[in-house]
Amino acid sequence: MSLAAAPRRIAAAHVADPWTTRRDVALTLAEGRIKEVGPAEDAEPLLVLPALVNAHDHARPIRSSAFGAAFRPLETWLHHLALLPPVDPYLAAAASLGRSALGGAGAVMVHYTRVNGPMPLPEEAALVASAARDIGIRIGFAVAMRDRNPLVYGDHAPLLASLSPASAEAIARRLAKPPLPAAEQVALADAVADRIAGPLVDPQYGPSGPQWCSDALLAAVAEASERTGRRVHMHLLETRYQRAWADHAYPGEGGIVAHLDRLGLLSPRLTLAHCTWARPDELERIAASGATIAVNTSSNLGLRSGIAPVAEMLRRGCRVAMGIDGLAFDEDDDALRELRLFWALHRGWGFDEAVDRRAALAAALRHGRRSVTGSDEGGTITAGAPADLLLLDWSALDEESLWPALDPLDPVLARASARHIRELIVAGRTVVRDGRLTGIDHAALQAELLARFRAGLRHDDAFAAALPEWSEAVARHFSGCLGCG
Repeated sequence: MSLAAAPRRIAAAHVADPWTTRRDVALTLAEGRIKEVGPAEDAEPLLVLPALVNAHDHARPIRSSAFGAAFRPLETWLHHLALLPPVDPYLAAAASLGRSALGGAGAVMVHYTRVNGPMPLPEEAALVASAARDIGIRIGFAVAMRDRNPLVYGDHAPLLASLSPASAEAIARRLAKPPLPAAEQVALADAVADRIAGPLVDPQYGPSGPQWCSDALLAAVAEASERTGRRVHMHLLETRYQRAWADHAYPGEGGIVAHLDRLGLLSPRLTLAHCTWARPDELERIAASGATIAVNTSSNLGLRSGIAPVAEMLRRGCRVAMGIDGLAFDEDDDALRELRLFWALHRGWGFDEAVDRRAALAAALRHGRRSVTGSDEGGTITAGAPADLLLLDWSALDEESLWPALDPLDPVLARASARHIRELIVAGRTVVRDGRLTGIDHAALQAELLARFRAGLRHDDAFAAALPEWSEAVARHFSGCLGCG
C-alpha cells in the first residue's frame, strides 16, 4: 500500500526554502512528491517551508524536569535517566515522536540509547518504527553501542570506593552492567536493520561516542558501515570533560578526530552530534571527510555543555545540521523555536554576520536529511522533491505587518513557533493539522504514558537513595579533572 496521499494542490502566498523565497505559488503534490511548482492567482495566507529536520535526538518520552534531572551537567544528568522505569516502547516512542511532529519536524534522528526491554531489541525497535509510521514521520534509527567507561571517563573504582558500601553496590548494579562483545553489538544492529528498514525508516549504527566505545568497537562499526552502506551516528566532544579525556587518551597529531579517521569512521555516512569543543583543525578534517555535524543549541545550554563554534564550522567547510536532542529550550520539541535560537545565538555580534539566515535554514531544513534518511533528497521546494512540507499560518505570523514588501523570513526568525503551524505534510500525507496529529490520539497516549511512569517510579529504592551521594562524587571528580582518565 502506498504511503502517499491522493494528489493535491496548495496555493500559498509565500514559499521559501534555504535558497529562494517566492510569492503566490501553487504546488501540486502527487505520489509523495512535489510534481509541479507554478504561479497561483488564488493564493491562501500560507507560508510554505520544507518540513524541519531534527538531526539528533533520542526519542526520550518525558521531560527532564519531571524527575529532577534538569539543569545538571551531562555527566550526572545521564545517571538520573536511570531513575525512569521501563515503559511500553510503542507508547514512549509515540509520545516523543508525536511531540516532534507537532513541533514541525517531519524527520527525526532516533539515537536509541535507552532500551526498555525485556523483549529482544529488534522487536522493540519494530515498535518504535511502528509508532513513527502511525504518526507519519521519517526517522533514522541508530542502535546505541558502548563497551567502556559506564560511570566516568576512565577508572571508576576510586569513585565507588569513596561511597558508602550500600551506595556503591546500588550504583554499580544499575549503571555498570557488562557490555556485549563488539561483534555481537554489530550483529544486533544488523538484526534491527533487517527488521525495521522501510520507506520512512533508515536503520543505522549508533556508537555512543569515543569515550564510551573501545577502538575495537569503533573499528568494527566502521567496517560494518563500509560493508553495508549504512550510516553511523555518534556523539563527539559534547562537553569540556570529554575534550579533556580525548586529549589525554589520544595525544598524538590530529587528536581524537584524526584517530577516528584512522579507524575508518570519517566519511559522508557519518553524523557527529555536538562537536561543541572541536578545534579548527579537527573541523577541517571533518569537513574534508564529508561528515555532517548535528549542532544541538538548546541541549548544550540546558546541560551546561557550552556553545558550539558554528561559525567556525561553516568557515572550515563543515556540513552543519540542526538537532534538538530531546532538550528543546522549553522542553517542548518545538523545531521552529530551535531554529530561531540556533540563528540568534550563532549569527554573530554587531555588524559581523557569521551565520546568515540562509545557512541557518539549510541547517534546519536541508543538511540533516542525509543524517536521518540516508539521502540528500528534500529540503527544497522544487519539482521532484519529496512532498515534506510545513504550512504556517501567514495571517498569524504577519498580524502586525506595516510593510508590504516584508521578507517572509523576518517573522519566521523573529517569532515563529509550533502555534503557527497549520499543517505538516510528510511524503504527501498530512501528519499534523491545526495542532493535532492525524494518525494517533497523542493526548491520550501522553496521559497513559504519564500514568505508567507514576505507577512504576520508585522514590525509595536503593539506586534513588544512592544517587545524591554519587552525583556529589562525580562532581568532585570532574571538578578536579585534568585528563579525566
